[in-house]
Amino acid sequence: MPWKHWSAERLGVVLAVLAALGFSFKAIFVKLAYAAAPVDAVTLLSLRMVFSLPAFLWVGFAASRSAPPLTRNDWGMLGALGLLGYYGASILDFLGLQYISAALERLILFTYPTLTVLIGVLFMGKSLARREVAALLLSYAGIALAFAHDLRVAGEMATVLTGVALVFGSSLSYALYLAGSGPAIQRLGAARFTALAMLVSTLATQLHFLATQSLSALRQPPTIYAYGLAMAVVSTVLPVFMQSAAIRRIGSAKAVLIGTLGPLLTIVFGWWLLAEPMSAAQLAGAALVLAGVLLVSRG
Repeated sequence: MPWKHWSAERLGVVLAVLAALGFSFKAIFVKLAYAAAPVDAVTLLSLRMVFSLPAFLWVGFAASRSAPPLTRNDWGMLGALGLLGYYGASILDFLGLQYISAALERLILFTYPTLTVLIGVLFMGKSLARREVAALLLSYAGIALAFAHDLRVAGEMATVLTGVALVFGSSLSYALYLAGSGPAIQRLGAARFTALAMLVSTLATQLHFLATQSLSALRQPPTIYAYGLAMAVVSTVLPVFMQSAAIRRIGSAKAVLIGTLGPLLTIVFGWWLLAEPMSAAQLAGAALVLAGVLLVSRG
């Protein structure tokens, strides 16, 4: 049956699955790039953001044409959230992937819903329900199991701890971005806010690159450019807009439920494409993390 004859719900489910697949491949592309050439995290992230730039420029322009001009407060909000979101969270994530497996990275990143809850409790006067306490316990028990798996494989406590700390910082940065994005989205609209925040992140990434790297760092093998382009298209631009379209058709609750496929897909692709070991403890850890995410999302 041609896609144009599908119901809105069926199309929304397909879009949500494709978005989860795209997001799950980001860590795989990063690990493949690190294995292909001695490229550093800042250069790799810079390539990803540059290749993503045309799409977000176009969306930002289209969404801003008939919208009211941005105030100084709007720019300040976009600046702060852009630095937290796809710049701060991404650079910490890319650095962390130098030390831990793609599977553990994805599980740690998936704690951002529980971290968003904690931010609300600590800084926004919200209360912590029993459901949310259970979600936190499940999620971090799962991380502990997956951490034990990586430690057993790597055999170096300091290396794994460094990677875990960096990726957890990435998850915290993204949770802060989400916690602050609600009012911004209400004021600016989802498409305009997302595109403009991505533009801020891109600018910050390029300034970071210019401050820490020489232009010669951009002389990379074609394989690295291919992975950078794949990250931009497959794991950034397409899943961002597919997820938004899915939420519009099936609602955020179902989209979150389908999105929990992401860590499991990363574990499978890490085993298949990166030859990362897979163990019962790792799968049990993934199950606990996903159970915690689902519990807090339902709450």
